[in-house]
Amino acid sequence: FCLLKKEKKRKPTKLDMEGALTARDRVGIQDFVLLDTHTSETAFLGNLKKRFSEDLIYTYIGTLLVSVNPYKELDIYSKKQMDIYMGVNFFELPPHIYALADNAYHTMMAEANNHFILISGESGAGKTEASKKILQYYAVSCPSTTLLDSVRDRMLVSNPVLEAFGNAKTLKNDNSSRFGKYMDIQFDIQGDAVGGHILSYLLEKSRVVHQNHGERNFHIFYQLVEGGEEDLLHQLGLESNCQHYSYLVQDECANVTSINDKNDWKTVRNALSVIDFDESDIQHLFGIIASVLHLGNVQFEADSKGYATLNKNTELRWVSTLLGINVQVLQEGLTYRKIEAKTDEVLSPFTVDHAIYARNALAKAIYGRTFTWLVNKINDSMENKEPSRKTVIGLLDIYGFEVFYVNSFEQFCINYCNEKLQQLFIQLTLKSEQEEYEAEGIGWEPVQFFNNKIICDLVEEKHRGIISVLDEECLRPGEATDFTFLEKLEEKMGSHPHFITHKLSDKKIRKTLDRGDFRLLHYAGEVTYGVVGFIDKNNDMLYRNIKYVSLLLWSIIHVYLTDKLQFKSSLLGLTDILMSKEPWYVRCLKSNESKQPGRFDDVLVRHQVKYLGLMEHLRVRRAGFAYRRRYELFLQRYKPLCPATWPHWRGVAAEGVEVLVQHLGYLPDEYKMGRTKIFIRHPRTLFATEDAFEVCKHKLASRIQAQYKGYRQKGEFRRQKEAATKIETCWRGVQARKEKERRQWAVKVIKKFIKGYMTRGEAKTTDNSEYLAFVRQNYLNRLKDNLPKTVLDKISWLTPPPVLTEASAILRQLHMRVMVTRYVRGITAQQKAQLQLKGITSVIFKDKKDSYPQSVSQPFVDTRISEQDINMKILQIIRHERIKYSVPVVKYDRNGFKPRPRQLILTQTAAYVVDEAKIKQKVQYTTLKGVSVSTLSDSIIIFHIASEDVKQKGDLVIQCDHLFEVLTKLSVVANKQSAINVVQGSISFQIQAGKEGIVDFSSGQESMVYKDKNGHLMVVRTKTAQTYKDLL
Repeated sequence: FCLLKKEKKRKPTKLDMEGALTARDRVGIQDFVLLDTHTSETAFLGNLKKRFSEDLIYTYIGTLLVSVNPYKELDIYSKKQMDIYMGVNFFELPPHIYALADNAYHTMMAEANNHFILISGESGAGKTEASKKILQYYAVSCPSTTLLDSVRDRMLVSNPVLEAFGNAKTLKNDNSSRFGKYMDIQFDIQGDAVGGHILSYLLEKSRVVHQNHGERNFHIFYQLVEGGEEDLLHQLGLESNCQHYSYLVQDECANVTSINDKNDWKTVRNALSVIDFDESDIQHLFGIIASVLHLGNVQFEADSKGYATLNKNTELRWVSTLLGINVQVLQEGLTYRKIEAKTDEVLSPFTVDHAIYARNALAKAIYGRTFTWLVNKINDSMENKEPSRKTVIGLLDIYGFEVFYVNSFEQFCINYCNEKLQQLFIQLTLKSEQEEYEAEGIGWEPVQFFNNKIICDLVEEKHRGIISVLDEECLRPGEATDFTFLEKLEEKMGSHPHFITHKLSDKKIRKTLDRGDFRLLHYAGEVTYGVVGFIDKNNDMLYRNIKYVSLLLWSIIHVYLTDKLQFKSSLLGLTDILMSKEPWYVRCLKSNESKQPGRFDDVLVRHQVKYLGLMEHLRVRRAGFAYRRRYELFLQRYKPLCPATWPHWRGVAAEGVEVLVQHLGYLPDEYKMGRTKIFIRHPRTLFATEDAFEVCKHKLASRIQAQYKGYRQKGEFRRQKEAATKIETCWRGVQARKEKERRQWAVKVIKKFIKGYMTRGEAKTTDNSEYLAFVRQNYLNRLKDNLPKTVLDKISWLTPPPVLTEASAILRQLHMRVMVTRYVRGITAQQKAQLQLKGITSVIFKDKKDSYPQSVSQPFVDTRISEQDINMKILQIIRHERIKYSVPVVKYDRNGFKPRPRQLILTQTAAYVVDEAKIKQKVQYTTLKGVSVSTLSDSIIIFHIASEDVKQKGDLVIQCDHLFEVLTKLSVVANKQSAINVVQGSISFQIQAGKEGIVDFSSGQESMVYKDKNGHLMVVRTKTAQTYKDLL
């Protein structure tokens, strides 16, 4: 069984039932009594499922608690949760087992009477864990002393011991209780838990010798074999292997992943020490358990006459040693039946089947009486012998109603027990309802319900009930069988409306019954029982000489009672115990068979709801009024709904409630006024009231918030204003003191600055040292922000003050070196070649030709005419010479100076003047005497060519926009740097041999080239209007 989770999204303070109604559509209703359609099983299951989906597995039916096993851990069992539920009204917090335990305890203390908590449900629904949590709650919540802690420890650790000896793995539960347990917790007058007492019922002894497939024997056998110490197992003659023992291998599941037998063994050993078992008791206890395992391995063989014999008696010797019984007596008891005839005794040999039956009967008797001794021993350790008056709270953990595919003697006993408990349950519920109505002066309205007394009488009536018939059949002379028992039943109760057999039924029902079945119509529904095994299981008989063996162990009485008779008498005793106490109920449900978290099996849960009688209980609780509350609590909650009762009602609470319900419009048949409580008949009336309160609550909250916020803001404003005034005063004082100090400092600084300025030209003294330092720092800071960016910037260096003249010169040199170094390191090969050419140009033209400065920043190119733009024929003619440079030019004729566009091509050996596909003139570099240009900004170039032949062409006069680029390339290719001359004034040239021409240069308003009247070539250039190409 898993831990449970507290109600989601709710604060752990006032989580009362009425407050939870506002979320009923999402999380369901906490109390089924408030379910509007309370007769609808579908609505019941829907509410249960809605809460389960929100991990809310606890729900009330009045004071009955319904718990659904979620098969996952939910954090609700902490010490903090226990503190929340201590001393709180039952309906003031969400449903919880702590609430039920706490209210049972406080009611017991207030009324000084006894109570019991009945926990029921199917195997695996969580009954055992529920009882543990109740014990843990009492252990934490009750007062504590050293003595009391010892008693509580024994009560708590008794659980693992009883689970080890009384629980087993079944198909439905890995830790199923195979006995009913009633435990009284004793409290003294101060409410301290001072003692306890346990009663056990209907131990499933048949499990010792037989288990169904998929089930196991009792846990203690596996714990001893798997977890027992090597020395202990050696003393007991056991081996650490369950497969070696016949009673442990029938189920074929000795090892289960969810069970750790070794750890459980340690827990049981420690628990036995806490319960005050001495070492001798423990050794004897485990010796008896080991003897059962050895007894199961005793094998019989048939002799020639078919009688049982023991060939190998090794296991029997171990049984003899562990039980302290003579081996011969034990062997005789297992193989012979003693028949007494007056004073004579005769031994009748057993067949093998009879011997096995006797062996198994002895094993069951040993284990059953050992279990009884163990319970008594635990009771002795928890017993409180003080004579003072005590009250008790009983915990009854017993099987719920069981309906399997095949139902046998065990299910019959369990269901008979549940019939009696249901009868008691209805009686006590009606009794408590009737008492409350009478105490409040409300007229009692008879409740129609199914009275199952007719079924209880069918089972237990003297001389006519099923139990009496079964006991008579077991004790009568002759051969009694299960089928003769069934015939007796048909004979005695054939006309009973709740009893049906194959023989007594009609054709339609007969198809659903075998010949060995009978069907009872229980309060929870029909159950079909197979009679096979009823006689043997009821007898569980020990033959006379086996009884003698048993007497040697426990000195048991000779009067024989059948199992059924013992159970009936103990059940009547339990009924008397419960009738003397006030009841509280816990109904445990399984959410699904596969133990999957979060899965809700509607069919399975519906089945359990039916067989636990939850709908019947709800119908009884809803027969009168669905809701009741003390006047003070009702008025306290709902008084905001009526102006007359809000905010304070000064009169009697009952009168205030009457005024309130009249204002809300309650009809006379919807409520009744008791002596201390108001009774409301229908849940819808309460729902409407709660919904109205929810709306009103928000309005009230808004008004209260507004008033409170206003009050808080006014107070906060006053505090802030006072604080602001104080802060302003302090701040002004601080600022004034700072201002005074700042001005005093400023006066000193200014005086020192003035003195420094006045003595700045003198040697460094104390008066001017700071001023000079300021001057240095100021200059350096300004210099840092205004350093020249290029090596060509020679004029932007800041003028230093006198004190830094020398330092400034040094810094200037250093900065220049740094810029040059950075520039040199950063130039590419192409840039280097460009610089070299620019250097040659500088050597030739710097400070000589006016247009040179503007050309420095203009880069040179490799050529101005690509080879694709030169005529193919020209390329064929000069193919043996490598073209170094080409540029478009304007050639002036020698005669008349007519301008003609040409291409100038420089090769390795000569310069060519080309007109489309024809070379007009070839100038060998060897014949080139010089090149002349003017000092002005014009672009005229004159090539002076050596000529001795009259027919040979004279000097070449051209105009080129890229003058500096052409002449620099020519000086490099022809190695004629020294042959280039910058001439001031007119330049003469040879038109042909013996004939000269002159080029005149001047400045004017407009740039032009023309033949002057004197026959000279006149070149005029403006000083202001120079084109981009002129600059080149």
